[in-house]
Amino acid sequence: MRGLLIHFAVRWLASSLGLFVAAGLLGSTRLSVGGNLTTVAAAGFFLALVNMAIKPVLVLLSFPVILMSIGIFMLVINGFMILLVSYLYSPLFVKNLGVAIIAGLIVGFVNFLVSKVLEDLV
Repeated sequence: MRGLLIHFAVRWLASSLGLFVAAGLLGSTRLSVGGNLTTVAAAGFFLALVNMAIKPVLVLLSFPVILMSIGIFMLVINGFMILLVSYLYSPLFVKNLGVAIIAGLIVGFVNFLVSKVLEDLV
């Protein structure tokens, strides 16, 4: 149980940081997470929660498409997760699916970096 909580906390931190970086790179007209740290943390929490609960089911259901596209369809799934969170949490604004896919790339990259750094520490 403790390992699951630590894993979720790392994903929450990485998702929050990734959304913050993506909002900075893409600009507030395309992606906005609000003006304060609380809003970024809440958006990161919802993204981590959606990624742990809904994303595995979507990956399983779309597995044939993922195989046929050599994994490229995962970008669409990641973008859809960010778009879903923007519908569930209104302070997170995402202009469209294209922006969400680009944000998914950025969040995924930041998530990878944070996981690698924390993997060495923990």
